[in-house]
Amino acid sequence: MIGVFDSGLGGLTVLHALVARFPQLAFTYLGDHANVPYGNRPSEEIVELTRAASEALFLRGAKLVLLGCNTATAVAARRLQREWLPQSGWLAKGHNILGIVAPTVEAATQTPWSVTTPQYPQKNLTDRIAVFGTLRTIQSNVYLEEIRKRCPKVSVIQQVCSELAGAIEAEAPEARLEALVEEGIKGAMAQANGEAPHRAILGCTHFPLVEHLFRRHLPPATRILSQPEIVADSFEDYLARKPQYAEAHGGAALTLLTTGDPEVVSQRSRVFWPDGLAFRSLAA
Repeated sequence: MIGVFDSGLGGLTVLHALVARFPQLAFTYLGDHANVPYGNRPSEEIVELTRAASEALFLRGAKLVLLGCNTATAVAARRLQREWLPQSGWLAKGHNILGIVAPTVEAATQTPWSVTTPQYPQKNLTDRIAVFGTLRTIQSNVYLEEIRKRCPKVSVIQQVCSELAGAIEAEAPEARLEALVEEGIKGAMAQANGEAPHRAILGCTHFPLVEHLFRRHLPPATRILSQPEIVADSFEDYLARKPQYAEAHGGAALTLLTTGDPEVVSQRSRVFWPDGLAFRSLAA
């Protein structure tokens, strides 16, 4: 079984792509709705909440946990991978944690994550890459730093879309969502002195739900990098290299867990997955 964790509901866009790509596998999704949002929490608290959620998924049978959340990935993934997993003993038992920043950076730079120094021809790339995200993800500078490790001449434009994720979850009218998207794009274009980005990263798992609005207001030549499909592509490659995580013990299954109120979360989840999902309490 493969675990997918998010602080809230945005990770359902990633989960949806994974379930569609790997219908034969079992997935368990855990949303920490009792503590959402993570954006205004101290880094140490985010690390601890992400660690606890990952361990909860391990204890329920997950061998691999994907952090389907940009904030959790940006703040906690590296710490958990380098420190907690080896020290806790989970790594020795074959468990692992992945994030969604690495495949996004790979897609943006066309460079494998393992390559951390500039290589030809990427080292000479002078493209503009715009990153649209929440405040905490942008403040972490994770996309800026990781892209520039591989493509030092690329211009990285970081644009906070602070209200967009909340508006999507609150089912704001299309006109309101479009205004927020247009505002973010205008901000990014202003940072680039009116120059259009060659690629645009939708660096929040809520944003794929309004990808059509980004497409409407970005220049036609700008390639949009939306995380669900990017993550699914990367995950397919990872499972080909690590087939032990793709073993379908018991066949396909989808389990949805929350630290919050299952009824409320199930209702709100319809924004992301209209078919009607039924969450259960993690504590049950």
